[in-house]
Amino acid sequence: MPATVDLADLDLYASGDPVATWARLRATTPVFWNQHPPGPGFWSVTTYQPALEVYRNTSAFTSELGMRVDSDPAAVKAAAGKMLIVTDPPSHQRLRQLMNAAFVPRVVATLEESMRRVIEPLLDQALEKESIDFVSEVAAVLPAAIISDIMNVPQTERATMIKLTSQAFGASVGASSGCPMDQLQKTEAHSEIFLYYADLVEDRRRDPGDDVVSALLRGDLDGRPLTNEEVLLNCDGLVTGANETTRHASAAGLIALVENPDEWHRLKTGEVSIESAVDEVLRYTSPALHVMRVATRDVEIGGQQVSAGESVVVWNSSANRDGSVFPDPDRFDLGRTPNRHLTFGMGPHFCLGAPLARVELKILLQVLVERVSRVEITGPVRRTRSNFMWGIDHLPVALSRERR
Repeated sequence: MPATVDLADLDLYASGDPVATWARLRATTPVFWNQHPPGPGFWSVTTYQPALEVYRNTSAFTSELGMRVDSDPAAVKAAAGKMLIVTDPPSHQRLRQLMNAAFVPRVVATLEESMRRVIEPLLDQALEKESIDFVSEVAAVLPAAIISDIMNVPQTERATMIKLTSQAFGASVGASSGCPMDQLQKTEAHSEIFLYYADLVEDRRRDPGDDVVSALLRGDLDGRPLTNEEVLLNCDGLVTGANETTRHASAAGLIALVENPDEWHRLKTGEVSIESAVDEVLRYTSPALHVMRVATRDVEIGGQQVSAGESVVVWNSSANRDGSVFPDPDRFDLGRTPNRHLTFGMGPHFCLGAPLARVELKILLQVLVERVSRVEITGPVRRTRSNFMWGIDHLPVALSRERR
């Protein structure tokens, strides 16, 4: 099977059956050489323990040669050592410390009220409509609004930024059309965001505040101030990460609740905690499909000899369904414990925004439980054609109001 399987095939995730493919690979060849034309190929890791080994072994693996399949080598080279996700220790730790102040649990907890102010009217509006696209009208709006809080975007400009981020990260054009956003429009929206943050950086240089942009500008990397390019690259990475995980986990999690009405009942009645439900949604939906590393020396992973210079790709979504760690792994179980999933990675590169994503999902589930009695999928669901994000681009649903 491995000779004919390419886990980086976009169509596997748009229209294929990746869950069944992962299961066969875990059972037969959990670490295998993955041919991926026109590139040289890479080692694919589909089980939990070898994935942990790759994540934790920063002496044998580097992130500075790219952290995803099909990356643009020129873009990676330009960002390596400057952008958090493609920076190795010890610079990685220093850069992470600068950004971490915006994401510690204590700070994120203060954003809960803001999250409720965003999500409650969105769901109230949805309940008044016959059908909505949950992705563009709910799931894409919440993270875009909250990242504007963290960046301290002026209130007068937030509606514009929410619209741009929704466009840039793949929301549909209109709730009913379900048409993919034209790639040129998405690129233009992302460019506008980048230009906006370039102006924001200049503004924060003149008038620093209590936000992540100002924290980056105040800090230093290897004994020198960060350049505007370094600040912008990390702002861009922050915006991308904040939007993708919550948006896709929210949409795919809602589908899982519809397909598993007993779990929806357990959540509604309080049989399972919201916190436990959040972790299972994250494990089951696993939005970030993979993370890539490049071997800096010869090393053995999962019984396979990896040579220096070869790429190793950890498939998080498959590792999160490893039955040796997660009993009955394909079951959506909101009470699952323990639940040590790899949705946010592991080791030094553990996702900086994990506390934020958890709280966003927590507030979304809480408001769904409070306001919604029933969810019905009203049309075809369109999955994202990507080997990096396992997500949903279009999810038409009808929401029924909870009687009080």
